[in-house]
Amino acid sequence: MRKRRIFAYELMACSLMMTGIPAYASTTTSETKQESQNTNEQPPEKPDGEAPSGSGEQQGEKPDGEPPEKPDGDKSDGDKPDGEKPDGQPGGGQGGPGGSQGVDSYDAVTEYTEDTDTEGENYTSTGTDENAVLVSNGAAVTLKDSTIDRTSEDSTGGDNSSFYGVGAALLTTDGTTYIDNAAITTDAKGGAGVFAYGDGTVYIADSTITTKQDTSGGIHAAGGGTLYAWDVTAETDGESSAAIRSDRGGGTMVVDGGSYTSNGTGSPAVYCTANIAVNDATLTANGSEAVCIEGLNSLHLFDCDITGNMQDLDQNDTTWTFIVYQSMSGDSEIGNSTMQLVGGSVTSENGGLIYTTNTECDILLSDVDITYSDDSEFFLRCTGNDNARGWGSSGENGSDCIFTADDQDMEGDVIWDSISDLDFYMTNGSTLTGAIVDDESYAGEGGDGYCNLYLSEDSTWVVDGDSTLTNLYSEGTITDADGNTVSVVGTDGTVYVEGTSEYTITVASYEETADLSGASKTAAWADYEVERPEELGGYETESN
Repeated sequence: MRKRRIFAYELMACSLMMTGIPAYASTTTSETKQESQNTNEQPPEKPDGEAPSGSGEQQGEKPDGEPPEKPDGDKSDGDKPDGEKPDGQPGGGQGGPGGSQGVDSYDAVTEYTEDTDTEGENYTSTGTDENAVLVSNGAAVTLKDSTIDRTSEDSTGGDNSSFYGVGAALLTTDGTTYIDNAAITTDAKGGAGVFAYGDGTVYIADSTITTKQDTSGGIHAAGGGTLYAWDVTAETDGESSAAIRSDRGGGTMVVDGGSYTSNGTGSPAVYCTANIAVNDATLTANGSEAVCIEGLNSLHLFDCDITGNMQDLDQNDTTWTFIVYQSMSGDSEIGNSTMQLVGGSVTSENGGLIYTTNTECDILLSDVDITYSDDSEFFLRCTGNDNARGWGSSGENGSDCIFTADDQDMEGDVIWDSISDLDFYMTNGSTLTGAIVDDESYAGEGGDGYCNLYLSEDSTWVVDGDSTLTNLYSEGTITDADGNTVSVVGTDGTVYVEGTSEYTITVASYEETADLSGASKTAAWADYEVERPEELGGYETESN
């Protein structure tokens, strides 16, 4: 049974012009009351280069909320960690310090409160912190061949934009919006392209989204909103502006096809604090890690081409391409994160590959083609951190991780420490070339953590350095690069395997059988796929 560590949690304080306005469109301020969320705590810093946000500042993306039910193989429960967000935007929440007290009403150039169909409309917004289009009151609205432009020099962005959609080009808070063949552009702080909040559901297809300033994600869900996208091209330039972004209160996002690019610092391609599934998309972060997931949420990436290029920053213990963590900002419910990459490719342009700290998580890679950075320091790092960003209490902020490799080739070291629990499963012909290293740099006085390796009969570990782990369960092959057998020696001096390699594996115990029942199950896109609705050229809207 998987051990769950109990952490000491410290929550850180942390004018629209349109042609031919259709019936039922209002140009007055929305009186829709939004429920206030308790965000008095200062959120900790955010991940990769992500800048903190508050009124007028950039925000990290933060998710939160209870994720929807997950398919077989997702494990999302258990105790939680503490801390701040990752290196830029992600890595940590995208809402910033200085909590938001919620939104009583929205200013919108055009508000739809009754069912409406439009075609060829042009919407322009230039007001401060206003929405160009707002859908509320349970309305079902279809926008075809629309142009939406939101430009403002005075907008402030901040938590109200990140958490509630203030200032987004199109915001749906209560109702359903269908967007087909739209061109959406924003040049304003907090100017997300399309935002689904609360009881709002958005369906968008064959559209382009371009955002220029900070705290301006491409497609965004928060507060339990739901968003479905098909063949969308989104590009963001600001900080804390993930192309696919979620935030406080979480929600559901299902993305099929398209291209999502973020260019700003602290702006990953995907910032996950919701339940997100993406299929057959190109995901590129040119100034940040590729992916950040935080807390009790899930991310499934199927046949995606993913690129990350995070900067080296002094405030971080290391540099990564994917981060799974808990920032303790209060924007993501604490709990078990699930991240699966199935098929597709990953290109890491700087730093190590996967970093997990101050959290519990299940990570799975299956048949992913990986190109590592020239300076890659690790394949997987499962350790504590120095708490410079408020991610937990020093010496108690490790990660409890179940990692599963399914038909996966891997290169690089696996790093763990004694305040973390790591169960590393290699199944279905997987290969690891690297060492397994116990690094106590951020473990304080140490703990009773462990690293167990489970090797299936058809899997191989090519050892390229002296290694230390707790328990080794191997039915597979363990050699060095030259094919020499590697010695396996117990901490008590017992020689389990006497090899001819220059390398030695030190263990507490060794067995030639491996129980793989604890390995995560590989999910399928069919578990998440949603049919295009009739309004977007499909036949039905149905989630499998």
